[in-house]
Amino acid sequence: MAIRNLKDFLSGAMFITFGALGLWFGRGYTVGTTFQMGPGYFPLVLSIGLIAIGLIVVVRSLAQTGDAPERGSLRPLAVVLCAVTAFGLLVEFAGLIAAVAVTVLVGGLASLESRRLELAILAVGTAVFCAALFVYGLGLPIPLWPR
Repeated sequence: MAIRNLKDFLSGAMFITFGALGLWFGRGYTVGTTFQMGPGYFPLVLSIGLIAIGLIVVVRSLAQTGDAPERGSLRPLAVVLCAVTAFGLLVEFAGLIAAVAVTVLVGGLASLESRRLELAILAVGTAVFCAALFVYGLGLPIPLWPR
């Protein structure tokens, strides 16, 4: 069979690769059961889901014709990588609110079409949502504010 949609094929291959890496790195964690989940349960389910999505997209790429992949820019990739790194560095010392807000603001710089006011509103809304979900809803021991 010939690849008829290279963009979908490469996307599916990426999903499969990330799923396989998740299985590999999570192989040492205890999985547990559905009712008593261990630390490896969520990575296992997420990795299997990624592989399944990847397989669906790859099979679809063999059946449907599509556009060729566009030549990408490294700027958005670098900015998003910086945003995720900033979150990892800030969350413990600056707190969840500041880390999420900075991540959204820095990530918004990946697009040249971003507007400052929209990014500010999104940063505040996302920070409040994350605090409500992870700290208050799930009870995770993540500091909200700087220590």
